[in-house]
Amino acid sequence: MYNKTDLRIWAKSIRKTLDMDKISNNAVRLIRENSLYKKAENILIFYPMKYEVNLLELLEDNKNFYLPKVCEKRLLICPFKSGDKLEKSDFNILEPCSIPVNPNILNLIILPALMADEAGYRLGYGKGFYDRFLGENPDIKTILPIPKELFVTSLVHDDFDKTADIIIKC
Repeated sequence: MYNKTDLRIWAKSIRKTLDMDKISNNAVRLIRENSLYKKAENILIFYPMKYEVNLLELLEDNKNFYLPKVCEKRLLICPFKSGDKLEKSDFNILEPCSIPVNPNILNLIILPALMADEAGYRLGYGKGFYDRFLGENPDIKTILPIPKELFVTSLVHDDFDKTADIIIKC
C-alpha cells in the first residue's frame, strides 16, 4: 500500500502527461450538466495551478463565485469575478484580494484534488485546509472533478479526511 506522500508524487507526474485543456473543457461541460451545479447560486471554486483542472470558464455562468484564501490554518471565502485582482500566497497560489464572507452563503464547493477514489475520498496537497473547512461546514454539497487517469478504486485515508458528494471523472 502506498502512502499519501508517494501517491502525491505519482499523481503530479501523471498530471504532467495529460491534456489538461481537454480535461478542463470536459470537466466544465460535465459540471454544467450536474443538478447540484444547476441549482447552486453561490459556488466556491479554486484557481488552478499548473497541471490542474481549470474551471475558470464557469465564471461566465450566471452565478456568484468565490475563491478560497488561506489564513493561518483556515480557508476564508472571498467573492471573485473574472478580472478581479489576485495575489500570490505563501503557497505560490493565486488568491483573491476581496474581503471574506460568511461561508454559510455557499451552496456548492468544487474541490481540487490530485486523486480521488470510488468512496469519494480525495488526495489533496497535504495541508488539510479543505478537510477542516468541510468538517466545519458539513451541509455544503461538494463536487470533485478529476482526470479519469487519477481516479482509483481506493485511496489511503485518515479519520479526518472528508468525502466529496459527487465525483466527476473527466
